[in-house]
Amino acid sequence: MANQYFQFKQFTIHQDKCAMKVCTDACLFGALLPIIEKGKALDIGAGTGLLSLMYAQKKNNCVIDSVEIDKAAFEQAKENYLRSKWGNRIHIFNERIQTFAEKQQKRYDIIFSNPPFFENDLKPDNTQRNLAHHSTQLSLKELIITAKKLLSLEGVFCVLLPYARNEYFERLAVKESLFLQKKISISQTPKHTFFRSILFFSKKEASKNEEEIIIKAEDGKYSLKFEELLKDYYLYL
Repeated sequence: MANQYFQFKQFTIHQDKCAMKVCTDACLFGALLPIIEKGKALDIGAGTGLLSLMYAQKKNNCVIDSVEIDKAAFEQAKENYLRSKWGNRIHIFNERIQTFAEKQQKRYDIIFSNPPFFENDLKPDNTQRNLAHHSTQLSLKELIITAKKLLSLEGVFCVLLPYARNEYFERLAVKESLFLQKKISISQTPKHTFFRSILFFSKKEASKNEEEIIIKAEDGKYSLKFEELLKDYYLYL
């Protein structure tokens, strides 16, 4: 059996209870989340709790609410939070984000989500994996509507998506008056096509910035850009 934990410099992710495992693109997403010095942060679909822990490590004083529908993943994330040095300012809720949003009076300065990926694609015969990897409980449109409702006027909504879904997601967002501020396209190597997009939205229109990041150079080592972004997190960088 493969190791059921992932060691970072300042925290450990245990993942034996959770179908959504730590992956490189999620780590990159966490490293790229913008710093909000003070305020409220929301993690939609916490999984193992990786993004909330990476965000808590940043030099900020944000209180983080973390929402996860899957019971096993919720228990895993809660355990990971309590084992960390930031457990006192990460609060986790085991419910649908739609239900959470209905009763929530807070407005968040940053919302981030690594949502179910394969909306309308073939689904494997595994309930936990369906929840982790597919839009069975939260469509992309519902995610946008919920994020808009919970986002503060000056806030930023950050999402990690398959590259092929970013134009579709952007069209949905514009219909809900969320505007793309920045897009980061990610490829595995210089020879590979883009496979992930990181999108940043706000409630205010502005000029759009675009960036590209390559995870590994042609020699198979992490690129200088990737190392710079992950050096505060990865144990061996």
